[in-house]
Parts: sequence; structure tokens; C-alpha cells
Amino acid sequence: MLLLSVDSSAVTASAALTENGRVIKSELINKGLTHSETLLPLIESVMQGYEYKNLDAIAVTAGPGSFTGVRIGVATVKGLAFPYDIPCISVSALEAIAYNFVEEDAVVCAVMDARRMQFYNALFKAEHGKITRLCADRAVSIEDLRKDIEAYEKVIIAGDGAELCYNNINQNNAVLADGEKRWQNGIGTALAAVDKEKIKAESLMPVYLRLSQAERELKLKKEN
Repeated sequence: MLLLSVDSSAVTASAALTENGRVIKSELINKGLTHSETLLPLIESVMQGYEYKNLDAIAVTAGPGSFTGVRIGVATVKGLAFPYDIPCISVSALEAIAYNFVEEDAVVCAVMDARRMQFYNALFKAEHGKITRLCADRAVSIEDLRKDIEAYEKVIIAGDGAELCYNNINQNNAVLADGEKRWQNGIGTALAAVDKEKIKAESLMPVYLRLSQAERELKLKKEN
């Protein structure tokens, strides 16, 4: 399967072109939330020499994460898929993070900063070259997350909220992921997309675990 995989759910942006699990080309940039300017050129770079019409599917991290970043990623993929009726695959950004550690023997604590010491989070077990989900994607407090990871021998904290989480969770069994492995990327998105349902572009939607700040403030005003 010729698969284009895209991520713009956090501060980094990434794309990868793979065929039956083999990476043809991948790109990752970390220039902050400038995805409206950088994502499409990134995709065009990995697609160089290949035509969109020949893709078997396009995978994208549809959330959770930055509301703007997720919307840009989903909208970009829908725009690429519509003209050729290319199937799409919705991938959890947290699961994409976990697939950076498929060769480890540890629990991966994928965290994205949801502000006010809250994190978008899911836990995964990396073992024997496989990733197993331990809980659903959720929004969780640092206190509840601390309790959840106490029982595990080794926990790798990764994601755009990893440093903040690690510095405040105070657990001896936790380590901070190094370098680019800390971030979700196109390759992890491609690995997480394996065996997931293919859907039509019109059915692809962002996945938010809670309302945006603007929506929360509006809701509060209405309630008052």
C-alpha cells in the first residue's frame, strides 16, 4: 500500500511516504504553529516523483492536539483526497507518538499540553515490537496521571507536553524521551494507521477531547 501520512497536531509538522511499511521519504520541521504555511510544501517534498492519484490512502493525526493544527491537517488531507477519491485514515496523535518507541520495552505515556496542568494523554505498552493501547485518549490532570503510572516499572514520557509533564510528575520510574522521538511524526502516523478503517474524505473529522478555550468561555457566559 502506497500511503501518505501527515501530522500537524502540535508544534511540529511532518509527512511521510511509505509503501508496505517501507519508508520512501519523510520530513519533519519544528517551527512552531506555522502549519498553514509549511505543511503543504512538506507534503509536496515527500511526494516528489509520485502522483497523488496513485496513493492507496492518506493517514492524518486527527487529534487530540492544537485545535488550529488539527484543523489544518485534516483540511489539507481532505483537500488532497477529494479530487481522486483517495481513502483517508484517522489516527490518534497520541498513538502516533507511541509508535516512535515500538522497539522499546516500556510503557509509553503520550502527553500533549492541554493547559492548566491538564494533558491530553493515553498510555501504551511497547513490547516485543508491538504497541498495545492501555487506555482511551483522554484529558487528565497531572495528579491523576501520576497515580496511573506509579504501578509501571519504566515509563517513557513523550509528546509536546512531555517536558512539562516530566518536570512536574515526580516519578522515579519515568524518563523523558530524547530528541525527535519525543514528537509525533509521519512515520509514527503511518505505523499507527496499519489495519485501521479507511473512510471517505467527507467523513474525516477533527477529534477534540474538549471544547476550545473560546468555546468554553462562550459556554460559561451563556450559563451565567
